[in-house]
Amino acid sequence: MADDGGRAPSGPRELGRSGVCVPPLGLGCAPLANLYEAVPEERALDTVRAAFDTGLTYMDTAPHYGVGLSEERLGRVLAGRDRAGYTLSTKVGRRLRPRAPGEPVQADGFADTPDRVREWDFTRDGIRASLESSLERLGVDAVDIVYLHDPEDHVPEVYETAFAALAELKREKLVRAIGFGMNHSDLLARFVADFDVDVVLCAGRWTLLERTAFDDLLPVCERRGTSVVAAGVYNSGLLADPAPGARYDYQQAPPELLARARRLAEVCAEFGVPLRAAALRFPFGHPAVAAAVVGCASAAEVRDNAELFAHDIPDELWQALVRRGLLDDDIPLPV
Repeated sequence: MADDGGRAPSGPRELGRSGVCVPPLGLGCAPLANLYEAVPEERALDTVRAAFDTGLTYMDTAPHYGVGLSEERLGRVLAGRDRAGYTLSTKVGRRLRPRAPGEPVQADGFADTPDRVREWDFTRDGIRASLESSLERLGVDAVDIVYLHDPEDHVPEVYETAFAALAELKREKLVRAIGFGMNHSDLLARFVADFDVDVVLCAGRWTLLERTAFDDLLPVCERRGTSVVAAGVYNSGLLADPAPGARYDYQQAPPELLARARRLAEVCAEFGVPLRAAALRFPFGHPAVAAAVVGCASAAEVRDNAELFAHDIPDELWQALVRRGLLDDDIPLPV
């Protein structure tokens, strides 16, 4: 929750009862791997260095991001740093292997990626092998958090093998916290209800434009003591810059959502608050939310997001958004 006077949340927050603590704002590392467009190597590394400089010391990555490129670039900056000085999460569910001659390139939204392909694997051995490969790319002995990544089309495997494999990793103290990362909040709610989950990373479903997680996921997380890391708080860019052609949910935003985002921006401007600052702060109105992660592709973007997160936001702004029908009146506000 926001502190008195409209200030940003501060101080580390524990994820569930895992003992893993994260700062309220973390770095999403998909853009390091040439998401949508190529990012020069040194710019990607400077992005991570800036995250350390500004306190974004929770860093979330995945093999999926650039078929391992995100983990590799992140690892180059982590080399030689105090392991106690940052919190690190990666994901399992996709294994990587070299691309065979003539095999199609798997772009999946990433440009100029290594010559590898992804394969779904939710078996015990596959999950353990995936984590081991991630540790090699990252150049670390352990990560703090492992998420099962995007299992919406593999629900039977989650129940048959995948979650048991995650729980085994935690019992063996190979990881400290486990959970799920995806943008389907209804399935996340089901998994939180059925499994002993420390944390979920929910992308795009709890934002100024999207309340879905409030109706299904957040109540069960609060009841079960499961923490939420909010990702996709800009809804793929629409809440960062509601201009024609802006993305929502990885695609071009429909006209009605573009118009609503512009109205949100107009009200925020009346209170001297950038729309992005409000979008970053909004998820913290719910007590289950421990942190937000934001993807950045340059050091300047990191510094900008850190400054936006620290922006004072008057309570009156949130109340004005409710009065004007831009937020539902049952939504918990970060006041």
